[in-house]
Amino acid sequence: EVQVVESGGGLVQAGGSLRLSCAASGFTFDDYAIGWFRQAPGKEREGVSCVSRSPEITYYADSVKGRFTISSDNAKNTVYLQMDSLKPEDTAVYHCAASRGCAIFAGRSGYIGAWGQGTQVTVSS
Repeated sequence: EVQVVESGGGLVQAGGSLRLSCAASGFTFDDYAIGWFRQAPGKEREGVSCVSRSPEITYYADSVKGRFTISSDNAKNTVYLQMDSLKPEDTAVYHCAASRGCAIFAGRSGYIGAWGQGTQVTVSS
């Protein structure tokens, strides 16, 4: 069974940092890209970042470029999202997802093979 489980959310002051983790099981990064969506109350879901091993792709939404860094540890089958210089507008529930490529995280059509339960990130001003 293809599964992803997030961890690492929390409460942080503006300008602070958090690191989210996405532990994958039932597949390898050769089969699926891993990325992050976020959704704030009253707002549409937004694709934040994605990493693909084959082909090698790293995607960031414009709203997080230069502040967030996605990385993967193939040995642990885990993807990390390092979030620095956090802003109150980054407050949302962050979901990890596995997809056949990064297109869906960039707002295009795509297939989601696994969807995590979400982790809350709250940035206070």
